Amino acid sequence: MTAIPHPSAGDGRGTGDRGAPGPARRSTRPTTRRDHVTEVEPLTALDGRPLTVVHIQGRYPPTRGPVLVVHGAGVRAELFRPPLPRTFVDALIDDGWDVWLLNWRASIDLDPMPWTLDQAAAYDHPAAAAHVLAATGADRLKAVVHCQGSTSFMMSAAAGLLPDEVDTVISNAVSLHPVVPALSRFKIRRVAPTVARVLPHLSPAWGDRPEGLAAHCIAGFVRATHRECHNAVCRMVSFTYGSGRPALWSHANLDEATHDWIRGEFAEVPMTFFAQMNACVRAGHLVATGDVQGLPGSFVGRAPQTDARFVLLAGEDNRCFLAESQRRTFDFLHSHRPGRDSLHVLSGYGHLDVFLGRRAAADTYPLILEELTR
Repeated sequence: MTAIPHPSAGDGRGTGDRGAPGPARRSTRPTTRRDHVTEVEPLTALDGRPLTVVHIQGRYPPTRGPVLVVHGAGVRAELFRPPLPRTFVDALIDDGWDVWLLNWRASIDLDPMPWTLDQAAAYDHPAAAAHVLAATGADRLKAVVHCQGSTSFMMSAAAGLLPDEVDTVISNAVSLHPVVPALSRFKIRRVAPTVARVLPHLSPAWGDRPEGLAAHCIAGFVRATHRECHNAVCRMVSFTYGSGRPALWSHANLDEATHDWIRGEFAEVPMTFFAQMNACVRAGHLVATGDVQGLPGSFVGRAPQTDARFVLLAGEDNRCFLAESQRRTFDFLHSHRPGRDSLHVLSGYGHLDVFLGRRAAADTYPLILEELTR
């Protein structure tokens, strides 16, 4: 791993009745899934869209403040609890954090609908942050955001739509500057608009369960062109999201159980998202669709309208969004507030294996935990 460090920006510990400052608990036995106390709470986005937050605690009450963890497109909050001996959620709990996972409008646990990053930025993330702050009574909130959960959350932060209590945002893979491989540019510019004429969405789940003639044709094409493994959903993920074989992880980084588990963790991604991302890739930075009031047309035309500190993670081997994506955003942030934010380029990692990798508990989780407590 290589890192561009920054000066410390506070101790990172929340306050309030349930998020009081205190040292991380040292337990004789690490937390596992069987220790999780899980509560799914309904949440209404600011436009009335039903969402959920998944509140997870361990065997003991948290000693630190709340952390909001946000998934990417076409997956769900459960993404952060794969069948690993130690998950990212386990690591957060053992470090004393109060863990909240958001199912925003891109979640496959919600009824599918067309959506844009604008809607998530304006309606979902501000509502989720306010909900967690009200539920915990904390005066600080951390966020760990991934992929399109990251882009939309960064849009919200840059536009000044998040509560002031959000003081640290750890972004994985991409934030304000999406940079993709050449093949991905071709697919999003040429292939996606053609697909959008006949299909409202793409779904990696078609690898196992294609729905309709067009889905069968796409799944057949992927079977013929992606032969990197025997997991049809894994191959469809690569076709949908990137240029690699595979695109979102290295097979060497996933254990067999996790590689099989992903079959149930990917589903619909609306073509409305791909249309917006096409515009963003062409512009070289995030741009709004213009359909939601209160958002700037460009999110890099001025300094971010927030005092939150940003920590950018970039897998060196990412074939969905190149590591250059996060480097450009770091340069943008540094130009406005030098020394405040940080960038970490993770050697040997790609996109999702930062959280799902067999060695992530030793390689990447400690870095994230360290940044949360700065």
